Amino acid sequence: GPSAWSNHPPIRGAGRSAAPGMLRVSLLSGSGSTMLMGRVSLLRGAARSLVRTPAGLALGRTTGRSHVVQRAQRQLCTKPAAASPTPTPAGGASVPPPSVGWSYAAFAKTNPNLNNLAIATAKTGLADLIVQTVIERKSLSEVDWKRNAVFCLFGACYLGAFQYWYQVNIFCRLFPSIERFTSQSWAAKLTDVPGLTSLMGQTVLDMGVLTFIYLPTFYIFKAGVFSSSWDVQDWGETGVASYRKNWDKDVYDLFRVWVPADLLCFSVPLFMRLPVRHIISFVWTAYLSFTRGSKC
Repeated sequence: GPSAWSNHPPIRGAGRSAAPGMLRVSLLSGSGSTMLMGRVSLLRGAARSLVRTPAGLALGRTTGRSHVVQRAQRQLCTKPAAASPTPTPAGGASVPPPSVGWSYAAFAKTNPNLNNLAIATAKTGLADLIVQTVIERKSLSEVDWKRNAVFCLFGACYLGAFQYWYQVNIFCRLFPSIERFTSQSWAAKLTDVPGLTSLMGQTVLDMGVLTFIYLPTFYIFKAGVFSSSWDVQDWGETGVASYRKNWDKDVYDLFRVWVPADLLCFSVPLFMRLPVRHIISFVWTAYLSFTRGSKC
């Protein structure tokens, strides 16, 4: 009957005993599978015997060496993969190396609240110190450090904490178009009616805060530092009395300085808002120190 393999090539190295006829199996007879398994076993035994002979060992070594040579040839003929180029920004500019050590820019970006607190405290204290030593011509031994403490504490609590909170967080919620308006050119801002309306709203609100919160808070801080008692109620009463006494002059000065200053501060891009305000506030604090900084 038909066989499973016909004209099969002889097994290399097995001699004449491994003739093709050994692999012919009749698939029609019932004993075909038994005959197949038996002859496969004979072939395995013959292969094991061949490997143990000197000729088989030599053939194995030769075959192994040929595989090694072929592998080496493939490696030599294969071109190494090119290293991926380092990405560069558009325009072909080189990528700057990563910064090492402390960076003020990174600190300010990571800790905006702490950065603003430090700037406000140092700014107000320095402004008062300059007024006392330069304008009033006092030596360091004659500096009124209680007066300087008034400005340091006021700068930290009001300008550093409260002002940052309401001008950044509250204003962004009340006036959601701030970022869009401030990112435009000056020509586009002048024709942006909703943005100009938002600008006027921020200015009116800030002038109200400066008039009814900023000024009385300053006088209360001043009364607390110069007071000989720890009675907080007494600080409040003394501070409010000074606030009322100087109302006309203080409010007039406040409006003529901070109305144009607010229009500028609330028009520049958001990341420039507080830096510009700190510059103007430094000059204002020096003026306030000169006119209202002393104990009387």
